[in-house]
Amino acid sequence: MSGWPLYEKREIISYNRGSIENREAAVVTEKPLTVFLNHNELATLICSPGGLKELTVGFLLSEGLLQEPSQIEDIRLREDDGFLWIETFEPVAQTDNFLRRHIASCCGKGRAGLYFINDARQLQPVVSDWRLPVKQIIVLMEELEKRADTFRLTGGVHSAALADESGIIIHYEDIGRHNAVDKVLGYAFLNEIYPGNKCLLLSGRVASEILIKAARGNIPIILSRAAPTELTLELAEELGLCVVGFARGEKFSIYTHAEKIILD
Repeated sequence: MSGWPLYEKREIISYNRGSIENREAAVVTEKPLTVFLNHNELATLICSPGGLKELTVGFLLSEGLLQEPSQIEDIRLREDDGFLWIETFEPVAQTDNFLRRHIASCCGKGRAGLYFINDARQLQPVVSDWRLPVKQIIVLMEELEKRADTFRLTGGVHSAALADESGIIIHYEDIGRHNAVDKVLGYAFLNEIYPGNKCLLLSGRVASEILIKAARGNIPIILSRAAPTELTLELAEELGLCVVGFARGEKFSIYTHAEKIILD
C-alpha cells in the first residue's frame, strides 16, 4: 500500500442555483517525488500516490535514458519523504541535456517537429502486425471508465491502462496524464510484458509527448476518449502507430494506420 492517501476529505461550501450547503468533499493528493539517477538528482515529478517505482522507470524510458530492464541494478524508494534512487550497471548517457528542447527533422522525413533531444536521436518506428477488432475497442474503453474510481470521487485525475484483446492488464490514475502513462509503461517494462500486441488506453488528450511515450514502449495502438493533436498524428503516421480518438460508447474516430483495426 502507498504511504500517501489517494485523496483527503475537506470541508467545503457548495453553491448550487442559490442553495448553499456545508459538506465534505474528496480532494486528490498531489506530492513531489525527487528522482536520483546514479546518485545524481535528475528531476522532481509532481504526482499521485502509488506506482512510484513504475512512474520513475516509465519516465526514464520515455526520456530515452533506459532501453532494457537489465540496465537496472537497484531501485530504492523512501515514499514518506518523496525520494527515489535508481542505479544502473553502466553510466547513463544524455542525463545532462535530456530535458533540453530543440527542433529536429521528423523521423528523417525533413518535416520539423519539436522533440526532446533524446527523442530525435533514438525514436524508431513501431513494427507490429497486430490488429484489434472494433468490438474490443468498445469493451476496453468501457472497462477503462469503470475502473476510474478516483476520478468519479474527486474529478481530479487522468487514467491510463495497458490492454490486449482479453482486457486491461494494468491501470493507473494520476493527477498528470503523462504520469499515468509513465506508470503503465514502467509496469510493462519492469515486468517484461511483450508490447507488440497491446494497446494504450487514455482518458485524456493524445499530445505528441504521449505519442512519443507509446513509441518508446513499442505499443502499436492508442485508444483515447479525447482528441489527438496535429503533431501527434504526423508522428503517428511516420512511427507506425494507430491513433483512435473520441472512443466513447459505440463511437470512435480512427486517425492513423486504420489497417490495424478490424472493421468488419
